[in-house]
Amino acid sequence: MTGQHMSKPSVRIGGASGYWGESDMALPQFLCEGDLDYIVFDYLAEITMSIMARARSTDESLGYATDFVHAVMAPHLAQIAEQGVKIVSNAGGVNPLACAQALRDIIDSQGLELKVAVVLGDDLIHQKDELAALGVTEMFSGEPFPPVEKIASINAYLGAFPIAEALDQGADIVITGRCVDSAVTLGACIHEFGWTVSDLDCLAGASLAGHLIECGPQATGGNFTDWHGVADSLVEVGYPIATVFADGSCDISKPKDTGGLVSVGTVCEQLLYEIGNPAAYHLPDVMCDFTQVTVTQLEAERVRVEGAKGAGVPEQLKVSMTWADGWRLGGIWFYVGTKASQRARSFGESAVARARAKLTTMKAPDFDEVLIEVVGDGSHFGVYSIESETREVAIKVAAKHQDKRALMLLLKELSGVGLAAPAGLAGFAGTRPKPSPVIRLFSFLHDRDAVTVELDNGVERHAFVDGPFAVGTLQQNSGPLVPAVASDIATVDVPLERLAWGRSGDKGNKANVGVIARKPEYLPWIAATLTEACVSERLAHFMGSGAVARYYLPGISALNFLIDDVLGGGGVASLRNDPQGKTYAQILLQTPVNIPAGLLED
Repeated sequence: MTGQHMSKPSVRIGGASGYWGESDMALPQFLCEGDLDYIVFDYLAEITMSIMARARSTDESLGYATDFVHAVMAPHLAQIAEQGVKIVSNAGGVNPLACAQALRDIIDSQGLELKVAVVLGDDLIHQKDELAALGVTEMFSGEPFPPVEKIASINAYLGAFPIAEALDQGADIVITGRCVDSAVTLGACIHEFGWTVSDLDCLAGASLAGHLIECGPQATGGNFTDWHGVADSLVEVGYPIATVFADGSCDISKPKDTGGLVSVGTVCEQLLYEIGNPAAYHLPDVMCDFTQVTVTQLEAERVRVEGAKGAGVPEQLKVSMTWADGWRLGGIWFYVGTKASQRARSFGESAVARARAKLTTMKAPDFDEVLIEVVGDGSHFGVYSIESETREVAIKVAAKHQDKRALMLLLKELSGVGLAAPAGLAGFAGTRPKPSPVIRLFSFLHDRDAVTVELDNGVERHAFVDGPFAVGTLQQNSGPLVPAVASDIATVDVPLERLAWGRSGDKGNKANVGVIARKPEYLPWIAATLTEACVSERLAHFMGSGAVARYYLPGISALNFLIDDVLGGGGVASLRNDPQGKTYAQILLQTPVNIPAGLLED
């Protein structure tokens, strides 16, 4: 399945992209660094697949990250060839063959000899009728399969072994469609070290390395809790480099003479980004346990990450489907003056009331959902907002409806009520918002043998033979308990932010908030305050009917909270200003924590 074990003690891999549309500054950095073995690109969020599917439906030559080919790779192909660095990217989206061919055309035009291979098989759109007939339900909510005619994309999350085989066969550049984000890194490591499906701890460790670099500079100071220490250097932020060793451990660093920061805090934050139960992190190639992982500062701008454990593979692959569920409209306006928040809400409520009255007169259905959200009045903190005189705010008014004509009616009233609104309204200049499709995510599990993976090198195509994998299980609970605190010690209240770093993210309609103690001795006191009930209360104004689960990572002295039904549908299905929960850690970090004064840093 893979090549022979290599003598190389380590492999250096640069993480050049975290999503489609990110800056293209990473590749020049890595080529200037000059000693990388691989550069990997991650482009695909769940919603990205539906965008690419729509592009392909209008032009069969589209459906991939075109900027990867023309803006990122084309100017640097000669240098890539000269250095012998290999490229692995999921830029293929829903049309990886077209992506590869466009790249081959440019390679040929430059007179270079770089072999491009493609991993196929993730696109399951051809199975939509079969899946509908099977009565497949959403894996988290239990919702029924959506109408077939509304489906935009169906893609299985492939693993790393097909990537490794493409590299084994001599590919210089590997293009994939949907694979798990970390697979582009793991595939390179499998190829270099000759790991098999039995090298579970190695697979888990390199998967973690891939997870740490898959979001680019989020591991090197971007979105860091202690932003004030790195903000001035982020204009030249260095992208992450994982030096992966044969045992699966890795060092995280960045190119020399670049901005940002590589520290225990920045790397631990990224470790917890968008994960659920850290004792059972499911990937196509291995199920991982990250609870005992340690992160150690080796020197300035370099940390060592080790201790990941692996078990066998899941019996099924995760599949993400996107489908169109009506229309949405949202716009932002501004209010200035005393009691600005009250003025803004009056404006928004009046416009919605007018639109609803017209829908009633027309005997048309009401809006599926309406959101009036004021930014600047502390509302994101719910009942824990700090009262203050706010004299300038932004208001977002948004709605969903199955008929976009109803949303145009709302837009007309939002404009029309402007002359009959409280004073201080601004924001009508420029382009007006327009309705856009509501794209919802539908995730489910699918048998591995129902997904046929193939490799294509531009000359021939052959099937990739999966396995044989050992099906395994990992512990599905929170693992060891957080040590208890003494009850007879005098304490003081301090904001959680003084004691911990935090990072939050999304998966569908779920959010996670990772909290890492700045010192191990802080964690029991943090845990005593930050219970599931406390987190539910602090985020109650965002939560639907979901619950909060808390997990403990003793290796990095951290807690991870997984919160269900908290994003208003998540992604572009949500009307909220923060549909991905990116601010939730910052909200939670304001929680007061009881801690002995003697433990506090000076």
